[in-house]
Amino acid sequence: MAREIPDFHATVRTGTGKGAARQARREGLVPGIVYGGESDPLPINIPFNVLLKKLKEGRFLSTLFNLKVDGHDDVRVICRAVERDIVKDLPTHVDFMRLHRNTRINIFIHVEFINEETAPGIKKGGVLVVTRPDVELSVIAGDIPEKIVVDLAGRNVGDVIHISDVTLPDGVKPTIERNFIIASISAPSGLRGADEETDETPETEVIGESEE
Repeated sequence: MAREIPDFHATVRTGTGKGAARQARREGLVPGIVYGGESDPLPINIPFNVLLKKLKEGRFLSTLFNLKVDGHDDVRVICRAVERDIVKDLPTHVDFMRLHRNTRINIFIHVEFINEETAPGIKKGGVLVVTRPDVELSVIAGDIPEKIVVDLAGRNVGDVIHISDVTLPDGVKPTIERNFIIASISAPSGLRGADEETDETPETEVIGESEE
C-alpha cells in the first residue's frame, strides 16, 4: 500500500536575500526555498506555527509532501535541510527538493509488527525488542510504501528478525547492504540469568545515530 502524500501549503516570498527573510520572520513566517528539477528555485514562506507543528510530529525530513503554492503547479517535495536558531532551536529556514514520480530517494519507513499476541515466544513471556522502528529504504518517489510489515507468527524466544526476513514491495530495497537486525524476541527475565551462564553469545548489532 502506497503512503498517502500529505499536502503542505506555502506562499511565494517576494524578494530575496537577508532583508526579505527577516521581514518574513517578523510576520510570523519561515522563509524557505524549493529547488531541483527543471524549474528555477522558488522562494517561499511557511507559517511558523504550521512548520513547528509538523516538526514536532516527527519524521519531517523523511516525509514526501505535495507542495501547494498559489499560482504554481503542485509538486512533490522532500525537505533536505532545516536551519535553526542556535539559541532558541526554532526553525529559521527550510530547503525543499522537487521530486518526479520516478525519482529514487532514500527515506525512513515505519516498521509495523503483527501477530505479536500469537507468537509462541511472546506467549511464553518473551519480550519483543525492536532494534529499528524505522528502516531506511531506497524507494521510488511516486510509490512510497506507508509501512513495512514484520509477521511475528511462529516466532519463538531467541529468534532474531533480519531485513532479509521481510518481504519488501517491488522496487524497494534497503540502503544498507548487510543483513541488519530489525528486532528479536528476548527471553523472559527469569530465564536470562541462566542463559548468561551458557557459552552462547546472542547476535548483537551496533546502531549509529539516525537523522532526526
